[in-house]
Amino acid sequence: MIRLRSAQPGDLSAVERLLTDVDLTTAGVADHVDGFIVAEDAASIVGCAGLETYGAGGLLRSVAVRPDHRSNAVGRQLVERALDRARESGVQVVYLLTNTAADYFKRIGFESIQRDQVDSAVQQSQEFSTESCDSATAMRLMLGLALGPGGSNR
Repeated sequence: MIRLRSAQPGDLSAVERLLTDVDLTTAGVADHVDGFIVAEDAASIVGCAGLETYGAGGLLRSVAVRPDHRSNAVGRQLVERALDRARESGVQVVYLLTNTAADYFKRIGFESIQRDQVDSAVQQSQEFSTESCDSATAMRLMLGLALGPGGSNR
């Protein structure tokens, strides 16, 4: 059974290993592990999603699920939990960068934008400075338009 929980400092190596295994950057993860949510199955981390907050802007990052746990809505649950956390923190707009999952995030309600439309504070994230993210698609979600469980607006 999958259980979602807030990441603890001791989860850092497992989170970084998962991100490396799915070819996502680990830049800045150590500095923001307290903003991560992990999915556990039998005490093994099988998924994660991170949220970095920058005032009214947030960066959803490092959404990853082990291949053997995909298609079980684990990714969607992680994203929903991260968006809930963003709302609770007063974040109004969530941004992300993706090289491979733009269609997935569009189904959740994110829209593609130009990189210069990303809040300048959010652009200070280490993720924005990594070479692997140079060609990534920038996306944005206005939280008032976010979809809740079952696809309904909150």
